[in-house]
Amino acid sequence: MTQTLAFAYAGLTALPVLMHLANAAGAPLGRLTVGGRFPGCLPPAWRVLALVQAALLCTMAGAVLARAGIGPLPVAVLFWPAVVLTLLSLAANAASPSRPERLLWTPVLFLMTAAALGVGFL
Repeated sequence: MTQTLAFAYAGLTALPVLMHLANAAGAPLGRLTVGGRFPGCLPPAWRVLALVQAALLCTMAGAVLARAGIGPLPVAVLFWPAVVLTLLSLAANAASPSRPERLLWTPVLFLMTAAALGVGFL
């Protein structure tokens, strides 16, 4: 069960990772991130930050997988920080002034949080 939840977390994490990579490549998806501050394409500096966010999300998914016994064990020490960041992201997206961002990412992050907590407590 723990491994299934970890794979669910990783699979759900792929969604924002893909969005951040698309934003970094210049896709007009700015309304789906940073509170919708940039309705079209992100400015260059924010595109770099989108790459950083994608890398951070991949690391978080790796930590959850490692906690479940999948992947390199040293990354498992990042599990609880990943859970905290997931919870903070859930809160931030739920409070976003961007309606599209709220509607898209709040359910995804809720499911990611539930999966991560399942990995942590099962």
